[in-house]
Amino acid sequence: MHEAAPFLDALADAPEGSRAVWIEAADGVRLRMAHFPSGQTGDAARGTVLLFPGRTEYVEKYGRTARDFAEFGLDTVSIDWRGQGLADRLLPDERTGHVVEFRDYQRDVAALLDAARSMDLPEPYFLLAHSMGGCIGLRSLMEGLPVHAAAFTGPMWGIRIAAFLRPVAWALGWSGSRMGLGHVYAPGTRPEAYVVAEAFEKNMLTTDTDMFDYMRRQVEAEPKLQLGGPSLHWLHEALAECFALARRPSPDLPCLTFVGSNERIVDVGRIRSRMQNWPGGRLEIVEGGEHEVLMDRPAVRRQIAEAIARHFLDAPERAAAAASA
Repeated sequence: MHEAAPFLDALADAPEGSRAVWIEAADGVRLRMAHFPSGQTGDAARGTVLLFPGRTEYVEKYGRTARDFAEFGLDTVSIDWRGQGLADRLLPDERTGHVVEFRDYQRDVAALLDAARSMDLPEPYFLLAHSMGGCIGLRSLMEGLPVHAAAFTGPMWGIRIAAFLRPVAWALGWSGSRMGLGHVYAPGTRPEAYVVAEAFEKNMLTTDTDMFDYMRRQVEAEPKLQLGGPSLHWLHEALAECFALARRPSPDLPCLTFVGSNERIVDVGRIRSRMQNWPGGRLEIVEGGEHEVLMDRPAVRRQIAEAIARHFLDAPERAAAAASA
């Protein structure tokens, strides 16, 4: 049994029966995991989505997404990564996004997977990963994450930085840690949570005012969920991980990726390049979409959620057909 953790049920707008529990990574870091049930049992339960959130995010943010998947008989589990949400924060200034080594997130993945198995959540498992979660998820897939299919939204396979500034970003991240400044916020970032500090009209996340307010209400109701900019050390670790993953081939696994046509946070070129070379992979451009296409207008969210769910549910049949061919 896992100890119950706080969960902002009303603000999450999640499926009935959703709850959060504490789990622990192998190195002792306490994490928070949420289970969003589909309400289906037996043969009607069609699997579980392992939802890897992005930097600054937390489990309640995906309550509405989990509600969409529940309509297809899919349970969903998500996680507060180390250093964010209600998981253990890693620096005295708890608003700083930080990680010691990017591979530490794989410890969090292992803890999430162990918990899902111990809770006997319905199989097969599927991966849905957003932004930073897309970087973590790609590494997990390459290392054998036991899922039947994967989907990504705005995956951080590269960080959008002007070409002439990229060497500066590398130098700042590398030298900052070695000069004892790895904890300092990366240039141009701040301690305040983005959805609190930024006006809707200038935001780079969503075109939908209701979803922007949904995210803002959550972090205003529970300020402990708020996270500001990343540390210099996180920036260096993230750049290094993206570079390392870019040199490796994609796994032979069904993959569907969505990216907004107005994406301004992650490197779209890296996404296009990987998806062009992903066996059985497909890239969909969301016209007018920003970084968080699952937080867009209701019709857009519904269309994407349905496409992802059908992609997942068709995967076992495609695998069986391929095996018998």
